[in-house]
Amino acid sequence: MSRVWKWNRPVTVREVLEDLQKERSIAYTTVMTVLDNLHQKGWVRREAEGRAYRYEAVSTRAAYAAALMNDAWSQSDNPAAALVAFFGMMSEEQRETLRDAVRIAQVPETRKPTGPSELAVPAEGTEPPERTEPPERTEPAEPPENPASAQDPGGR
Repeated sequence: MSRVWKWNRPVTVREVLEDLQKERSIAYTTVMTVLDNLHQKGWVRREAEGRAYRYEAVSTRAAYAAALMNDAWSQSDNPAAALVAFFGMMSEEQRETLRDAVRIAQVPETRKPTGPSELAVPAEGTEPPERTEPPERTEPAEPPENPASAQDPGGR
């Protein structure tokens, strides 16, 4: 999958083979079998081009990683404890990245995304958005006239 994600376009068995052969000896049939298995599992789609297929990733590497994290988290009997333990393993840089991601994911209640294409997630290899601090909370200028009615809107 790394090779398919790397190109971010449909690739042939031959292209993947030639790229892998720069690092090690590997057979054409091995690459073809792996790509076919990935197709059978639904990780890549393929289209015929002449006598060969072009393979393309069904989702991004980021979406795949998110699905793995979600799966691992959902298997925990104590999701909150699992998150705390996970955050404890993170470097300061990773925690900053997490804070940026939470800011991006926070969408006003009036405008929730309807699908993945509407999420404002930066593309792989791009810089995260510039960090901004949340606005400061301000107290009301004047306290309510009747504190009892402010606590009990029904006037009881």
